[in-house]
Amino acid sequence: MRVDLHIHTTASDGTWTPQELVEQALRVGLGAIAVTDHDSVANVAEAQRLAAAAGVKLLPAAEICSTKENLSFHILGYGIDIANKHLLELLQHNEALLEQKDVDSIALLQRDGWPVDAAEFARYTYDRRRGGWRALAYLQDKGLCSGVNDFFQRIFTPEHDLGFPTFPAIGQVVDAIKGAGGVAICAHAASGFHGPGLERVMDLLRTEPLDGFECYHSGHTEEGTKRLLRHCVKHGLLISGGSDCHGSFVPGRNLGEPFVDTAMLRLGGLL
Repeated sequence: MRVDLHIHTTASDGTWTPQELVEQALRVGLGAIAVTDHDSVANVAEAQRLAAAAGVKLLPAAEICSTKENLSFHILGYGIDIANKHLLELLQHNEALLEQKDVDSIALLQRDGWPVDAAEFARYTYDRRRGGWRALAYLQDKGLCSGVNDFFQRIFTPEHDLGFPTFPAIGQVVDAIKGAGGVAICAHAASGFHGPGLERVMDLLRTEPLDGFECYHSGHTEEGTKRLLRHCVKHGLLISGGSDCHGSFVPGRNLGEPFVDTAMLRLGGLL
């Protein structure tokens, strides 16, 4: 069965509603999907209902932000109880950090002479179906940013005193996922997201209580994927994979790419 277990919707920074996601999953021939919104499960229940009606299996999930040694890590929680109180509190905490980062980012840019206004931003709203987040949409509407890649390459940088918030430790995130009945998978470890390279990332994660790794990802090289697979096989860890598709928001991330099917995965009976 062909699967994609890393997909974002309008509950975080994707452009698709649950209905549109299920329609697209059918279009590309997926038999199972996971809605993995950043620090949110708001669209999981609706997506699960629509997927079941369409004959597509949906794995309840979330992609949760964490921090270790000033680096951001994303932990995929699969098979979670989306009503679990402790998990929801953690997600709400992270969402609040991200919302405050938007506010702080605009204030810092205003301080540095950018033609933005914190008071104006406080009143600003945007259509979530654009994808992204509020500060990005505001900067785009002001004609100051062309898109997500421009934002991270030119604006959200140390030179502007901008960076990700300090999120809960990886162990705290893993505990919340397991407390909600799920398994904890490190997302896109071989991508450029983390900064120091795969071997340093693997060293940093060596003592963390993760259940496995997302070996297949749109941002991984073939060698990166092979390295992660070897590690998971050697240590008996779970293996996942997905596109990290955000609908039309992030260029180059297409639903169902890379190709992944259930024979390539090890998910402990979740699929």
